[in-house]
Amino acid sequence: MIQPILEIQNLSINFCTEAGVIKAVDGISFGLDQGETLGLVGESGCGKSVTALSILKLIPTPPGRITVDQIRWKERDLTKIPLPDLIKLRGQEISIIFQEPLTSFNPVQRIGVQISEVLKIHSNLSKQALKDAIIQALGKVGIPNPVRQFEAYPHELSGGMRQRAMIAMALICKPQLVIADEPTTALDVTIQAQILELLQDLQAENHMSLLMITHNLGIVAEIAQRVAVMYAGKIVEIASVGEIFKNPMHPYTEGLLRSIPNPLNTGDLYAIPGMIPDPLHLPDGCYFAPRCERAMDVCRLQRPELMTKSAGHSVACWLWA
Repeated sequence: MIQPILEIQNLSINFCTEAGVIKAVDGISFGLDQGETLGLVGESGCGKSVTALSILKLIPTPPGRITVDQIRWKERDLTKIPLPDLIKLRGQEISIIFQEPLTSFNPVQRIGVQISEVLKIHSNLSKQALKDAIIQALGKVGIPNPVRQFEAYPHELSGGMRQRAMIAMALICKPQLVIADEPTTALDVTIQAQILELLQDLQAENHMSLLMITHNLGIVAEIAQRVAVMYAGKIVEIASVGEIFKNPMHPYTEGLLRSIPNPLNTGDLYAIPGMIPDPLHLPDGCYFAPRCERAMDVCRLQRPELMTKSAGHSVACWLWA
């Protein structure tokens, strides 16, 4: 049996606030194989981004508190390695493409200077060699005139160019895993398609794994092999992309698929009824039960666990118990 390159077991993330403890992530587990793309899907606020940040301990503690059985990267448990070793691993073996490059980049430093900081940590290149490597990386991600853009400030680039620069920073050390946190959210559809194509090309070239965090199932259909659907901090369904689109088992997954705009449908756009639960006052049973049109009495009283229903397809729903 092939061992996943990344394996997370029973991850929970809480945030202590004046109003109480917020359960951002509630006991999730998943794995990622070498060269695979896994889509982590769900509405805003479901815990996708904090899950990604927890892998490299990028959540400030306090107010955050991470509890996990294991985050295994290849043969190492990232929860047990010293911080200096983790810093060396960040960027070199595992990189993150952050959600909004305009706020992720330092606005008063030039793009080239910021990307060079990554290379300085992980290499002993000379100043000129650093500059040459960064200009080459900027050109590789499709930024025109990379010599000029090396000297540009973030606000001088368009949204698409900033995202490409963020991708260049994430891939400059050729990591084995890239975590892409909604890398196309603020971009128009044409630029979105270009960024996704770029990620796929770079993934194939570098043989890297990709954890794609998004709320857009259209992106998942195009780029991922497997999908993990999150709701209110829990994974409610995991399956291959084909299986999710052909045979969704959780009512929340069905709702997400029905919410995808269809140009042939002239009626009203479907929306899942209700609102996501208040993280300070989560329901006793299934978190989705207050919004579920098929909820039963047991759904409101007892929380379902993730159950394997077929090869590679698991769901947390009492409809399939």
